[in-house]
Amino acid sequence: MLRETADRLLADLMTPQARARAIGEWPEDLWSALAEVGLPAAILPEAAGGFGVPVDAALSLLTIAGRHALPLPLADTMLAGLALARAGMEVPDGPLAVAQGSAMTLDAAGRTTGHAWGVPWGRHARAVVVLAEGRDGPVLVALPGDALTVEPGTTIAGDPSDAVRFAAVAAPGAPAPFGADELRAAGAATRALMIAGALAEVSAMTVRYAQERRQFGRAIGQFQAVQQNLAVLAGQAASATAAAGLAAEAVAAWGPGMLPAIAAAKVRAGEAAGQGASIAHQVHGAIGFTQEHRLHDFTRRLWAWRDEFGREAQWAQRLGRHLIAAGPDGLWPAITAA
Repeated sequence: MLRETADRLLADLMTPQARARAIGEWPEDLWSALAEVGLPAAILPEAAGGFGVPVDAALSLLTIAGRHALPLPLADTMLAGLALARAGMEVPDGPLAVAQGSAMTLDAAGRTTGHAWGVPWGRHARAVVVLAEGRDGPVLVALPGDALTVEPGTTIAGDPSDAVRFAAVAAPGAPAPFGADELRAAGAATRALMIAGALAEVSAMTVRYAQERRQFGRAIGQFQAVQQNLAVLAGQAASATAAAGLAAEAVAAWGPGMLPAIAAAKVRAGEAAGQGASIAHQVHGAIGFTQEHRLHDFTRRLWAWRDEFGREAQWAQRLGRHLIAAGPDGLWPAITAA
């Protein structure tokens, strides 16, 4: 029911006019509509103001967001909220972001200093969640957005991807019951889910176009070469969907054991995004590259999401190290477990 509600809501909201307004500015009306029905908080337990639904079920909303190429930080807000809830911290209202960095430290007075690049929607976040290194281990900190210095940037899709800097910021924090690897893996899972949704819509859109576009007296979808490409595209979309399901289940189980499954899912979803977008543009031809056509809304986000929270090569290396560490006797169990 939650997925159906989200799908109907986004179908009504994501008009061409709304997409045009979202370019270069914060679409407050769209975010308010999502918040009103509780989508950003859907992943939270009831004690933290959420619905108390299973984590993997809440994460499935991100496939709906991907299917509509949602230009809002729903995934990042859900990820930040889940991390804060797991640390027993209060979850702020409004859009949230998660920053990854190699130089985030906490001093004796509890002030956080550091920097991060490529923070999705950082300039619009009410708070940016970071994992800082304290004297006794990692500490999860929610930095208020107005305490950050933001250097604006954008992804290939035109969505915000900012550099943030912060020096001696006093903010709420708590010992983190997880490390940077788990937080990054959970972020990668959100991208795999959105890739799956976007690729499913790209596949459906491309099939429709092949049935409508006529050349040499018949629909191009009747040509065998085009049919083969459409079959490959459908296969890539199905593979991404299966991989995203594994990633969502791994996040629900949260722990060091989540990494191999999410690594495999991010690799497979990224490969599917690259091949699927290529086929879609081949079938659509030049019209798919025009600003007026919807295809680029999806393919540019596919390209952006495959890079966020680690590219395929990075996760493939991580997965390879895991399998090598399993040794000859543990290889098959490690493969089937992932």
